[in-house]
Amino acid sequence: MDNIQQYTKKNHVSPFLPTTRDEMLKLGWENVDVVLFSGDAYVDHPAFGAAVISRVLEHNGYRVAVVPQPNWRDDLRDFKKMGVPRLFFAVTSGAMDSMVNHYTAAKRLRSNDAYTPNGAASFRPDYAVRTYSRIIKNLYPDIPLVIGGIEASLRRLTHYDYWQDKLMPSLLVDSGADFLIYGMGEKPIVEIAEYLRDRNHKQKKGLSGEKGNDDRSLLKQIAYFSKEAPKKSDDLILLHSFDECVKSKRAFIENFNEIELQANVKEPKVLVEPCDGGYVYVNVPYGMPTQKELDSYHDLPYTRLPHPRYKGKVIPAYEMIKFSINIHRGCFGGCSFCTIAAHQGKFIQSRSHESIIREIEKVKQIPGFAGNLSDVGGPTANMYCMEGRDKTLCDKCKRKSCLFPSMCSNLNNSHKNLLDLYHKIDAIPGIKHSYIGSGIRYDLFLSDRGFYDDTCRNYFYELMEKHTSGRLKVAPEHTENDVLKQMGKPSFKLFERLRTEFDKHNKDKGIRLQLVPYFISSHPGCTMEDMRALANNKFLRGVYMDQVQDFTPTPMTRSSISYYTGLDTRTFVSIPVERNPLRKKEQKSYFFKK
Repeated sequence: MDNIQQYTKKNHVSPFLPTTRDEMLKLGWENVDVVLFSGDAYVDHPAFGAAVISRVLEHNGYRVAVVPQPNWRDDLRDFKKMGVPRLFFAVTSGAMDSMVNHYTAAKRLRSNDAYTPNGAASFRPDYAVRTYSRIIKNLYPDIPLVIGGIEASLRRLTHYDYWQDKLMPSLLVDSGADFLIYGMGEKPIVEIAEYLRDRNHKQKKGLSGEKGNDDRSLLKQIAYFSKEAPKKSDDLILLHSFDECVKSKRAFIENFNEIELQANVKEPKVLVEPCDGGYVYVNVPYGMPTQKELDSYHDLPYTRLPHPRYKGKVIPAYEMIKFSINIHRGCFGGCSFCTIAAHQGKFIQSRSHESIIREIEKVKQIPGFAGNLSDVGGPTANMYCMEGRDKTLCDKCKRKSCLFPSMCSNLNNSHKNLLDLYHKIDAIPGIKHSYIGSGIRYDLFLSDRGFYDDTCRNYFYELMEKHTSGRLKVAPEHTENDVLKQMGKPSFKLFERLRTEFDKHNKDKGIRLQLVPYFISSHPGCTMEDMRALANNKFLRGVYMDQVQDFTPTPMTRSSISYYTGLDTRTFVSIPVERNPLRKKEQKSYFFKK
């Protein structure tokens, strides 16, 4: 506690937002505008979504209380202790989908939770957003409820739920929420707050909106459920209904293809999905934040520490990232099994060098910092500042991936800006090492013929020599082309070239780094024969084979659609899908066979 007080005083950062009634009263507040419930412990750090949303609201003049990991099994006092907010309740499951957080790919209950003090399990419910929301709506049916975060975002429309092995409707239907924010929520959360504040003001004056017109349609980047039928428009796409998707796998795939297309174009349309006697509306998103806006989110007065209520306890997820820096958002890799683009977007949004350096200066002041940054990265560490050379072509583009099946000729994949950033970081007094712990895409700097240019070659060499702590982690995911095609990943020949360059530079410089590849077993399209071929691939001999993952179908990914339907989502042709738990286990075991 003393260290926290010293740190906050020295760096002039705001105190933590209140988590109890007593803390609220000490701030001189009788009530708050927003009460936010989170499935994670409360860590006031920009890597934790609840902290970001709270600080953004605070910056815009709203009073916010945070209730971390409320007890949903007792008399529900945690849901009542902050009273009724003036504007709305907000709910997030936390940094992960609660089902992914709770269960392994074999559907076995995990024994720990990295986002809970001391890694303890069972401090959040299954389907946390739905559970919290139903409690709130039962207690306070007339108070607006906003849901968001990764769990809500990726369950905004009909989706396959692996743990129940069936299609489920939009989380709006299951939760009873009034608003669902999808994607990154800084802009929509403020717009919702302004909308509800103005609505309250009008109601007090006896004013009301036009009857029969749901004005939630005016808000960007939200979804909502309404009984109001859509009016025909060129700016609106009517999807197959939930019931149609349950009856027809083709209809479900067609919905997904349209949803994914709209998520990857610059000028998307409103999506409407009939469900439960009404309609789920998904309004168009905001455009990408400008660099100035993105910088501003990271410049907010975070303490960068867990709340003092956790004194003496360790929050594993925080320990992993407390000395790390996120430098950008988004990913144009387009991997079929990944949700990053569906949540953060395909186009890269990068912070300025100045903002990143300001944050590093704050990290230097955190108790226990010894000069080593554990990660200077993002969803894909080496996509920083990458974009199309001709922006007008990007504006028209409908590709999900800029890298698959081959790199887009319009992509500027120069690593110069990133190298310049590394050099500035390494020149900061007190910084001993700046490691890259995030994954990298080697197909951004290397083709089967060699490095694309000098910036790519220099990046790889510098990555090995200065920014890798013992092991360089990469993600070929598989060796066999038919499987890689389903994954949206490049040919394994590229990894073969990478290993050749890696081994050569190790030898030339007299360093002894290890190359650690990530692989996935039981992905749709993968057979036992494919796993045997992987196990016998000569380019994996002598490689550290510990990073292994059995495929887990998660909502709103192309791979999960294929897992459920047994079809290639582009051609509607049947593909092999392993669903038998014992055979899935056997597929994974091939990683460890010599």
